Amino acid sequence: MAKSEARKDGGIWETVKTIFWALVIAGVFRTLFFQPFWIPSGSMKDTLLIGDFLFVNKMAYGYSRVSCPFAICPISGRILGSEPERGDVVVFRHPTRGDDFIKRVIGLPGDRIQMRNGVLWINGQEVPQQPAGTFTEPYAPQGPQQSLPKCRNEPVPEGAACEKDRHTETLPNGRTHDVLNIFDNGPGDNTAEFTVPEGNYFFLGDNRDNSGDSRWPAAVGGVGMVPAEYLIGRADRIMFSSAGKSLLYFWTWRADRFLKAVD
Repeated sequence: MAKSEARKDGGIWETVKTIFWALVIAGVFRTLFFQPFWIPSGSMKDTLLIGDFLFVNKMAYGYSRVSCPFAICPISGRILGSEPERGDVVVFRHPTRGDDFIKRVIGLPGDRIQMRNGVLWINGQEVPQQPAGTFTEPYAPQGPQQSLPKCRNEPVPEGAACEKDRHTETLPNGRTHDVLNIFDNGPGDNTAEFTVPEGNYFFLGDNRDNSGDSRWPAAVGGVGMVPAEYLIGRADRIMFSSAGKSLLYFWTWRADRFLKAVD
């Protein structure tokens, strides 16, 4: 074999090894530390907008089989685990569909959760809300799915202001966050009282009238109670945000959301 051919073969092999180890390192980093997540829907507005890009802190709650891509980790239950706090924004694996969802932890094991006339009640106590103005966004297609937002002031012509009532909710542990209201007496505004089983959590979206969450079982489009082993990690900070169809459309990035903390 000529020297040039040997150098060529050696160069190809070195490239293959470099790519292999790069993929291994990236896989370990994604499994143990941080997982990228792009917000696909409006269920967490106005905390999270369609097109927000963030890294999920996978060290926050420990590890389970869903910590690995395709849920291949050979782990039973959770290891190195710690419990989420009420009010955490969490990415979790849907118990039946296998998709990753992001919602806010509202109910801890043993809690009693209910919605009455659009207001949250925890353990028989009303969770206080204070008016926080109006959330406004253009009535226009959003994200790769080009979905149109729901508006309290419907009907709205395309391009006009789409409005939702906004309130600041204060949870029993003192943490606050904004919630949006679109409809009075919507499908999830009045519910039975749910008791969260041991080892499970109750999740709500901040956009209360546009969120399939623990108010409904998985069989009808919700998530039901979410077992602890399905938790993937905590959303702490938005890295950047795109208002367009793709993250690659840098001219649509939202300048005010770079490195924004997730409350």
